[in-house]
Parts: sequence; C-alpha cells; structure tokens
Amino acid sequence: MRVIARNTLVDFWSRHPEAKVALERWYHLVRAARWSSTDEIQKAAPKSKILNRERVRFEVAGGNYRLVVAFDFGRQVAFIKFIGSHAEYDRVDVLTVSQF
Repeated sequence: MRVIARNTLVDFWSRHPEAKVALERWYHLVRAARWSSTDEIQKAAPKSKILNRERVRFEVAGGNYRLVVAFDFGRQVAFIKFIGSHAEYDRVDVLTVSQF
C-alpha cells in the first residue's frame, strides 16, 4: 500500500523520538501489505482496533500514542488522519478527524 503523509510520521518522531522505531515498523508493514479489508489488517496487526469499514486505530510505542489511518483498499492507499497521545485522541472524533 502507499502511505500518504509519511512526512507526518517523520515530524512526529522528531518530536517524540521514543515513537520512531514503532512508526518505522508500522510504515514498513503497511508499505509491504496488499490488504483488501479491515479484517486483513486485524490479522496482520492484532492490537489494532477497527473503527469502521475504512478507519483503523493503531497503538504506537507500547500504547503511548495512537495512530488513526483511513484505508482506500481499491486504490491501495493508507491516509494518516491522526497521531497523538491518548489525551489528544480522546478529544477528537476518530471517525471524522483529518489532522493532516
């Protein structure tokens, strides 16, 4: 899959270096994937949470941060919609947030 807004990840881990390894691992997992449904994402990343048919939440850096991604399975694209702490995550509507 193609990841839209990789620079968002780079910017985030430059401010939060403890998240770099986890975000790089996530990026490489998604880049190598050819998922066609959220069920396939759940199998590849069992700790992820399906939010709806296109959005998935991933725990980052041992659960210190949360990453929300919208997937377009037809075009094989992953759009980063949100990344932040639990407190920041709790303040957004994860089904509509589009931080980037």
